[in-house]
Amino acid sequence: MASRLLRAPLTWVAVTVLAAGTAFGLYWFQPWKLVTNTEVNEELTVVATKAPPSAANSTPDDSSTPDEGSAPDAGPTIVRSGEFITHEHDTSGTARIIRTADGKLRLELVGLATSNGPDLRVWLTDQPVRSGEAGWHVFDDGHWVELGRLKGNRGDQAYDIPAEVDLDKLSSVSIWCKRFAVSFGAAPLAAA
Repeated sequence: MASRLLRAPLTWVAVTVLAAGTAFGLYWFQPWKLVTNTEVNEELTVVATKAPPSAANSTPDDSSTPDEGSAPDAGPTIVRSGEFITHEHDTSGTARIIRTADGKLRLELVGLATSNGPDLRVWLTDQPVRSGEAGWHVFDDGHWVELGRLKGNRGDQAYDIPAEVDLDKLSSVSIWCKRFAVSFGAAPLAAA
């Protein structure tokens, strides 16, 4: 009986369809990514913080006060930042936009922790960050700029922002799963 079943053309058609379906399912869902992590530890920009003047080293006749016409420190500065919230998958960390000393902008993800997944991207968007399921699918509804594939689901990483991007029109960053059109997590970008 078993040998007759293996010789039947319908059996081979069923086996072929099942194998093709399994291969497609593995490619599309990539289930192994649910149990694997990719850690990235890129060097992030060191941003100087200005310490408030202390009473011990500040006097009314302090000669170290800059002239009124002097330029502010030209080092890197944080332009916007925000903390990630969870959407489809647990996500935490900080997103910050840095203006480098040469005037270029870059997005830095600091201490990112999220799930791995298929086709994850980093998007700057004009959509507000909403908590819960209400925020899962909104980021492709308006204007968005893709900065590239997510380099890793853990650690520190940086993405250059193209010069033509108008930050005044963008208010959040999303870790976006392009394959399933869902946000893994997002951060509002408030002015620093």
